[in-house]
Amino acid sequence: METLRVLVVDDEQGMRLAVARVLSPYTVRIDDTTGHTVRFAVETADSGEAALEMMAASAPDILLLDMKMGGLSGLDVLHEMRARRIDTLTVMITAYATLETAIEATKRGAHDFLPKPFTPEDLRVAVRRVVRHLMVQREAKRLAEEKRQVRFQFISVLGHELKAPLAAVEGYLQILKDGSAGADPAVIARVVDRALVRTEGMRKLIGDLLNMTRIESGQKRRELVATDLREAATAAFETASAAAAARGIRLALQAPDRAPIVADRGELDIILNNLVSNAVKYNRDGGRVDVTLEPGAGGGWAIRVADTGIGLTNEDAQRLFQDFVRIKNEHTRSIAGTGLGLSIVKKLAQLYGGTATVQSEPGVGSTFTVTLQG
Repeated sequence: METLRVLVVDDEQGMRLAVARVLSPYTVRIDDTTGHTVRFAVETADSGEAALEMMAASAPDILLLDMKMGGLSGLDVLHEMRARRIDTLTVMITAYATLETAIEATKRGAHDFLPKPFTPEDLRVAVRRVVRHLMVQREAKRLAEEKRQVRFQFISVLGHELKAPLAAVEGYLQILKDGSAGADPAVIARVVDRALVRTEGMRKLIGDLLNMTRIESGQKRRELVATDLREAATAAFETASAAAAARGIRLALQAPDRAPIVADRGELDIILNNLVSNAVKYNRDGGRVDVTLEPGAGGGWAIRVADTGIGLTNEDAQRLFQDFVRIKNEHTRSIAGTGLGLSIVKKLAQLYGGTATVQSEPGVGSTFTVTLQG
């Protein structure tokens, strides 16, 4: 339970004590689904001058401020609060609630009004309104800060991921420019090939980023039609076959003759290409990749991609589907990747009401399972 500080400012002692008696045992339930509840720690001040002194030391969450007092008035206090940048939600308590004073108080920062005389229930209703506004305000600030942090992290990671390939391409171009590669066409061709590999990696990163942002923003155009999951798996095998053959890795597909599903074919290709290409990349030479398509319980399909590769620790497996996560160790340092492929696979699976999981053992291999409802 959260405690909010309430400062009651009124030159009538009876009013200060009455408000404190009502609010001290009072609690407000913010959200019926979460059960988030707040209570109140009530402080009092008998003048505007005393209130400003207290707020200078520590601003309360809520201010209940009398309009008419000896010395500084409520409007004077609001003016000073704005000048001193004291950010506190204020409820004006007044027996002189004219339109002009309401407009002036609102201009100076008042959030709500409580006319005198008021009942305990009137007070609770006013406080409940301001508490709900305060919580919405805090949540908006939290989301804005979270958005800033995500954007900063995104740009930082993107800059880091592009820095190395850009430096490599720049180095290869410099070799060609200063003649370090000599005149041998074979040497020049190797330098150009290395530069092209790096640019292809950058192209893949940009493509993955675009896919991820379109999915998360809900702006990805989808064409859900009757299609065949087996055909998508076969196409993924064809894409990975050259890389697998170069390392003696066998690809095997176990699936019905047809695996009908209502889906976006492009999304199926992204899922299967990521799973199969990873199974090849992180495999051992002479290893094996087994793809199994099985009807899911209650409809849909389960895609299982098992490899005989380097495997993962439990700690690494738990992080694997997060954005920009690449497992870095002595076995993976030389393997290129964006750290987004499996994150995209999980996001796509969730669009189909499915899941993406992994079971793995270091040195033995990994089995990725994606379920799709279609």
